[in-house]
Amino acid sequence: MDRPAQPQQYMALVVFDLTPPGGAAVRGAGEVRFPAALLSGLGRRVLDLCGGAGAELGGLPPGDLSVTVGVGPRLVAAVDGRLPGAAGLPEALDKAVPDLARQGDLMVQFCAADPQVVAHAERILTSWLGERSARPRWSQDGFRPPAREPGPVRNLLGFLDGVSIPRTERDLAREVWLAGPERVRGATIAVVRRLRLDVAGFLAQDVTRQERVIGRRRSDAAPLSGGGPAAAVDLGAKTADGRYLVPLMSHARRAHPAATGSGLMLRRGYSFSNGPDDQGLLFIAFQRELRTYVETQRRLDDGDELSAFATATASGTFLVLPGFSAQRPLGSSLFA
Repeated sequence: MDRPAQPQQYMALVVFDLTPPGGAAVRGAGEVRFPAALLSGLGRRVLDLCGGAGAELGGLPPGDLSVTVGVGPRLVAAVDGRLPGAAGLPEALDKAVPDLARQGDLMVQFCAADPQVVAHAERILTSWLGERSARPRWSQDGFRPPAREPGPVRNLLGFLDGVSIPRTERDLAREVWLAGPERVRGATIAVVRRLRLDVAGFLAQDVTRQERVIGRRRSDAAPLSGGGPAAAVDLGAKTADGRYLVPLMSHARRAHPAATGSGLMLRRGYSFSNGPDDQGLLFIAFQRELRTYVETQRRLDDGDELSAFATATASGTFLVLPGFSAQRPLGSSLFA
């Protein structure tokens, strides 16, 4: 679902490289049969798991298990280099990310309210893909704190995460879902970025300083320009002596669509902790145009104060495929 009442609390994301049996990595237009067959089979396994078929989940019901699949630019370009999703992030935005944690051919994201269901599903499908020459490139588990009510939840910095997102069907049609070409109708482009946060350094700032870095109140995420949590950020609001209420280098200002000239992203972020020195946010955003993320990130790189507390350690872009069924196999529209 694009807007569940509350996204599942636990998540695992695995990025794979695809290598056809006995061959080199997928490269050209003549080599699309392998991913087509792989995705079709993967879709059948996903339907089995989410439907509760068999005893593979250790006797647990699947509950709200969902599996999201995206294909990387190399596979999309092998079909048609003009399609949305055929281009990855500009190299300049990823220069600090290690090569082995950059991009990949296939993204599989597992979400559920039960962490054991997530663990079983990840194990089962990673093994299934491995038997078919898919090699894990990088992965990350994540969590969201329990929510008292539907809406954004707090990240490790103590602030509500993903406040400004598309909220209506019209917003989603305009900002998230691809209307065409026909091969990708109903798909969307995901940007995945793992950000190691200097949690201790950020929390060592007093609350007023933290709020000026973010541009919102920590208590309820209301913008510093005034109003309640649902109020729009007023970039022009000033104090009596002429200072901007939302600081010039705050995250809320630098990432605002009016400042970036781009659209909104549908955010689905998860916190992670790989140990006391490696904690942060797995940023996951869905948008109709890759430009939405690229222009936002460029603006942040130019002077967002929050960037001093964040380091990208993995990233990738993926064309998230349209919904599928037993009659309409996963990936069938793209690789037809």
